[in-house]
Amino acid sequence: MTPLTAIYPGTFDPITLGHEDLMRRAAGMFGRLVLAVAAGHHKRTFFSLDERLSMAREVAAPLGNIEVHAFDGLLRDFVRSHGGRVVVRGLRTGGDFEYEFQMAGMNRSLMPEVETVFLTPGDKHLYTSSTFVREIATLGGEVSQFVSPGVHARIVDRVRERQAERG
Repeated sequence: MTPLTAIYPGTFDPITLGHEDLMRRAAGMFGRLVLAVAAGHHKRTFFSLDERLSMAREVAAPLGNIEVHAFDGLLRDFVRSHGGRVVVRGLRTGGDFEYEFQMAGMNRSLMPEVETVFLTPGDKHLYTSSTFVREIATLGGEVSQFVSPGVHARIVDRVRERQAERG
């Protein structure tokens, strides 16, 4: 039997310990996990696509059965091109549920052969979001408890770059 391939899509801007928690758990459930790093055309990202891919690959490397690829366009096309049978999505709050439930329904219409599986992060990461991490860091707060050391170093560098640009 061919190992089941799951796709975990997101912008990962930046990738957090909450994302890592879900990746680790999904990698244990599925034979192959593909982290699909979205180009993010619908929003301005803190990090470039190449930077986000690099951080994701760094974080995923120790787990073994995870591949990291960029994607742009419909998730359906990416899932099919990578042989995905499952889409993994994270849920933290009730607000996440409403949005993700709608997205899962649309994805089911576009690719009925693919199931969506929802995972919740461990309690320690329940409120961690990339948006909060970016905002806290930009405002001078400490975010090392929310991201891996390599990601933290890149956040610190990016905040310094932006501060220097503003003069």
